[in-house]
Amino acid sequence: MRDFLFDLLALFRKEMLMTLKDKRSRTILLMPVLVQTFLFGYVASYDLTYADYALLDSDRSQASRDLAAAFDGSGIFHRSATLENASQIADTIDTKKAQLVIHIGPHFERDLEAGRAVPVQVLVDGRNSNVAGTASGYATEIIDTFSKARLAEKGVRTPEVAVFTRAWFNPNLITRWNIIAGMVAVLGVIQVLVLSGQSVAREKEQGTFDQLLVTPLGPMTLMLGKALPPVLVGLAQSSLVLVIALYWFNIPFAGSYPPLFLGLVIFNCAIVGIGLCISALSATMQQALLYSFTLLMPMILLSGFATPIASMPESFQYATLINPVRYGVEFSQRIYLEGADLEAMWRLYWPLALMAVITLGAASRLFRSRLG
Repeated sequence: MRDFLFDLLALFRKEMLMTLKDKRSRTILLMPVLVQTFLFGYVASYDLTYADYALLDSDRSQASRDLAAAFDGSGIFHRSATLENASQIADTIDTKKAQLVIHIGPHFERDLEAGRAVPVQVLVDGRNSNVAGTASGYATEIIDTFSKARLAEKGVRTPEVAVFTRAWFNPNLITRWNIIAGMVAVLGVIQVLVLSGQSVAREKEQGTFDQLLVTPLGPMTLMLGKALPPVLVGLAQSSLVLVIALYWFNIPFAGSYPPLFLGLVIFNCAIVGIGLCISALSATMQQALLYSFTLLMPMILLSGFATPIASMPESFQYATLINPVRYGVEFSQRIYLEGADLEAMWRLYWPLALMAVITLGAASRLFRSRLG
């Protein structure tokens, strides 16, 4: 056991030196995490804070002006154009001069005073479905609030039923909270997979793999020595994202750190196992890089990070069950935002642990066949 630990420590030290001795390598390990975290935190957001709208007021009454003022004073909608007739609507949306057009029909005030139903047309640019859905929802809410206020002024009783909406785990429905919480696990996947994928391939390309063949290192020692540095890199990158989320974006952490880091260790082991299998099967670093990036896109898309898994076709939902990134996204979001404990996360940890055992075992077997 002592010789095993000594050999493992020596190989681990060698791998860490190869990873960290080059200044450019250290920069690559650090800068992408910082850049991508801030980009996702500030840019990749589905929150609607600004929307241009055009107004077509065919009534030109005090009531229609009051409704337009409600849109102008919302803080979200900004009037980019005032249209004269309906023929201008198509050009306004086609040329993206406005994301939506509010069309107040003729006799708006007369019908409103008479207590009749008054339609207000909201035409939305559907090329961006997320913005369109959110914008139309906000517009409907403004019109509904305006209508209730007019009825209250006239002394007309509105229905007593009131809806109070409360969002759990993300009270203000801020997209950044969900994205950054998922990135605690996801962001390190690219570099961990590439780093582990090039580990043995680099040795083959540089001609040093043959030197390993004549050392007393066994396949298990070789596999563990190659696996530990990428796992530590992944944990360090996840910790950096966690610090940025807590102290820069001020996203409250509802959970506990031990379950989170236990999940991150198992998750990174599964990713490293895949990378080492790629590395053992690749003859050159270019091949390993190509195989890694070929796997990365399906793994991210099938993780539920960008789109809900429930919205995918049923066959693809089954495919996500063998994707470790799916489990990484779910446990990091649930622990961070919900405060889920270890007992609740066990159903996510055991598939990851099984994937880690299978992939690391396969890598060890590939090393054994090569060493034999």
